[in-house]
Amino acid sequence: MIYTTNAIESVNMSLRKITKNRGSFPSDEALLKLFYLAINNISKKWTMPIRDWKAALNRFNIQFEDRMPQR
Repeated sequence: MIYTTNAIESVNMSLRKITKNRGSFPSDEALLKLFYLAINNISKKWTMPIRDWKAALNRFNIQFEDRMPQR
């Protein structure tokens, strides 16, 4: 969950940097796989806890009951 503009811009900058260095991709799927791996690596650097996560999680449980894993 990203709730500040600076964090969003940081993610965008990291993804642009990765695609700029690669140049071209053999398929759309290759790009999606690269973005998936990049976002996994980027998320490991986030150390701040997510603000108001409990309230958001409760809302997700209400709205997406069938898709949320049971605790």
